[in-house]
Amino acid sequence: MKIGELAERTGLAPSRIRFYERIGLLKAVERQANGYRRYPEEAVLALQLIATAQRAGFSLDELRTLLPSDPARWEHGTVLDALRRRVADIEALQAQLAQSRAQLVELIGQIETKPQDMSCEANARRVLSGMRLAETGTTTARRSGAARGPAPR
Repeated sequence: MKIGELAERTGLAPSRIRFYERIGLLKAVERQANGYRRYPEEAVLALQLIATAQRAGFSLDELRTLLPSDPARWEHGTVLDALRRRVADIEALQAQLAQSRAQLVELIGQIETKPQDMSCEANARRVLSGMRLAETGTTTARRSGAARGPAPR
């Protein structure tokens, strides 16, 4: 197939396909007498795999080492190890994001529970004071290695 059809089937721009070919991620193809590249059917799968891996956070350098242009030379153990490491990285990021979300939800709750007779400035001091106490408790817990409950309010 010509590069236009390959681009249409993969959703990638022709320039991106040529780039992947130039850097060795996509097996180089011969040009026909008229100068057009003719891509085999496997190029669709290879490009979809490259695009999926990039969305999962793999760099082009990582892909170059993991995905040789000839599928017969793939080292499945190496690929599986890299995929498992990426999953572990994603899980760690998810845990970090969940913790950040919980902290933000807690902060929103503290701000929203401002007493009617309290000014916004006084409420800001109250919330910031509570944050400092929580940070101090977290730092102390990290130093001692002990897990602590929520900081006092």
